[in-house]
This record gives sequence, structure tokens and C-alpha cells, in this order.
Amino acid sequence: MNNTHFDIVIIGGGILGLSTAMALSKQTRASIVVLEAENRLAFHQTGNNSGVIHSGIYYKPGSLKAENCVRGREALYKFCEEHNILHERCGKIIVATRPEELPALETLEKRAGSNGLNGIKRLTAEEIRDYEPYATGIAGLHVPETGIVDYVAVVNKYADIVREAGGEIRTNSRVTAFKKVGDEFVLSTPNGEVVAKSLINCGGLQSDRIARMCGVDPGLQIIPFRGEYYDLAKDKHGMIKNLLYPVPDPRFPFLGVHFTRRVTGGVEAGPNAVLAFKREGYKMSSFSVGDVLTYGTYIGFWRMGMKYWKIGFGEFARSLSKKAFVEALRKLVPALEVDDLTRGGAGVRAQALAPDGSMVDDFRIVQAANMVHVLNAPSPAATASISIGETIAEMAEKYFSLPLRNR
Repeated sequence: MNNTHFDIVIIGGGILGLSTAMALSKQTRASIVVLEAENRLAFHQTGNNSGVIHSGIYYKPGSLKAENCVRGREALYKFCEEHNILHERCGKIIVATRPEELPALETLEKRAGSNGLNGIKRLTAEEIRDYEPYATGIAGLHVPETGIVDYVAVVNKYADIVREAGGEIRTNSRVTAFKKVGDEFVLSTPNGEVVAKSLINCGGLQSDRIARMCGVDPGLQIIPFRGEYYDLAKDKHGMIKNLLYPVPDPRFPFLGVHFTRRVTGGVEAGPNAVLAFKREGYKMSSFSVGDVLTYGTYIGFWRMGMKYWKIGFGEFARSLSKKAFVEALRKLVPALEVDDLTRGGAGVRAQALAPDGSMVDDFRIVQAANMVHVLNAPSPAATASISIGETIAEMAEKYFSLPLRNR
């Protein structure tokens, strides 16, 4: 018979839920259970991202993103080496294709220095082609600390470490109800009730709903954005040597369509950022009346829409038109042809939106009585997962009165 009583329940079997469980299992003697709604770990955001280990160049100095990305990046490289997880510190090129992008490129170069990145190199148009012979641009940056990895393999190793320390991980265990009984929390799942003294919410796309279920006002709402990819034809893989990115629009948390080598082989192009009509809607046809009504009745959604409706329609156009998608990519690689790409997979980003219509850019972690809710953890959350997990574990140690291991 399964145990029903635990010191800590962690909701969410993605990379943050498992990294937090791993950190807690190393630091405390608390009994831990991780509840994952789907039939396997890393089913949603973690298992559908581009597999990039980010350098930290994009993030505002002093932000949680910047601090955790730089610290977490090196911790992840070390973890992969120790556990023989396939990865590569391959580097990336960020390319400015128009004069008006040069100030943003200079800002990125300054941020690289402020965030402690090493080996950043400013590139001329000719030097860009030394790294990427098919790319074009007027200036660029070479960022050597960027890498690629299989994040599903990372999550599975985190899970192994949790189990070896005595923690439990339960799939097919979506939390459907919550109540407080005395000093304990009782969570209902399809596999029975789970009782815990403390709770950590790493629910990703459902994190705001989980917070509300637990009686906590998240102060934001998750809006799903689908990112669609194309695969570069095998005989065209030689067109991309590293990772090739445009200069991102500083108004948005998205990086623009780009080229990414996969550590397991192949090259992806994308993603766009199109509003999804279902929180877990990986297909264009995916639709949930409840999900649409949830954000359609949220004032922040309409305030965002009034600001960015033109850009939103442009993203939908790229979603519906392969030609339009390729045209965006050809700004980086002019020789690219429509037939060089085939439609690939998609991921859904849990974008937190504030009531004023602003996209929450930094990590947002909220503490309540015997609870910690991770309400916004966009990229580089996977890169920074070890660092974020340790941070959440430290919060838990402070607020949950956990039995610590001898140190």
C-alpha cells in the first residue's frame, strides 16, 4: 500500500519540481513525494523546449534570471559531466541584420560583462561568416558559454537521485482538490489522497490555478503561448554550425525565430510565439473553452492585446504560412529555401501576465503558510534548475521547520 503521509508534497514533475526534490533530499531528512499529472516526467515545458543551456547574456544584471542562470549554467554542466549526460558547450552567434538593431546588440554585450560571461567576442560581418558561412549580418556576438543538452535525460537523473534518497515520485497523479485539515494539507488525486505538512507548487502551466486551489492569490494569470518549430532537412544540416540567433526585441521575453542544433542530432528552426487556445495545446487545433474563458475574462489579457495586437497577428501569420516563417529565418540565412524545412514539434510557454497587461519577465516565487508557489519560471528555468531548486529548498528549510541532515 502506498504511503499517504509526507513532510513535503511537490506538485509538478518537470525540471523545477525534480530539481527542488533533489535539493531537499540532499539537505533534509524530510519525507518527500512528487506528484505529476501525466504518465511520465517532463511531459510539458521541460520535454518540449529547444534543449539550450543559456549563457545568461539576455538578462538584466541583478535579476533573479541573471543570477540563477549564470550559477545554474555551470552547475548543470558539472552535473552532466558527473552523470555522463549527453551535452555540448557549443556556443552561439547573435546577429544584427539591420542598423537599428545595433544598440540592442551593444546592450547585450554590456550585459554579458555585467553578468560575468567569459570569452564574448564582437564580430564584424566577415567574422560572422567564419563561424556561420551561410549567415548574414552587419555585426554579431559570439557567446561561447551557451550549450545544448537533453533535458529529459537531466530530469530522469534528478528523479533517480530523489528515489535513491528515499523520495517518492508518482505519475498519473493530477491534483484535483485541496483542503486543510488541522496542520496538514490533504490533496486528492486519481490514485487516492496525499497528506503533507508542507507544499511546493511547481505546476508550470497550471501553477496559478494550483495556487488559487490552495487559497493563495497569485496576483497574475498564466497565458499559454505555443512555440512552433520546423526541422531542417538532413542534407542541409551543414548550413548551421553553432546556434544562430537574431537580436531579440527588448519589448518581449521571446528571442525571435532562430536555429538550434539538437544534442541528439538535427537542427530546429523557430519558434514563433503564438497565443494558444489551450494551456497544454501543442497543436493548432487544440482548444479548451475553459482555458479561453479564463484568459478571455482577464483584464490583463485585453490590456496586453491592445498594446501588441499587430505583433500577435504577425505571429499567427507565421503559424499559418510556412512561407512567412521561412522569410523570417532568411533574415539570418538568405540561402534557406521553403523546401529545406519540414514542420516539427511545438512547445507551450507558461507566460505570466500581470493585471496591467505587462508580461512578468523575472522569476516569481511566493511564500505562504507552509507553502511555496513557483508562479513564473520562464527560460532560463531549465538552465538554472539546480540553482532554482536549491533556492526553493532554502526557502523550505527556513519556513517549513524541516529535519536537516548532518552537515
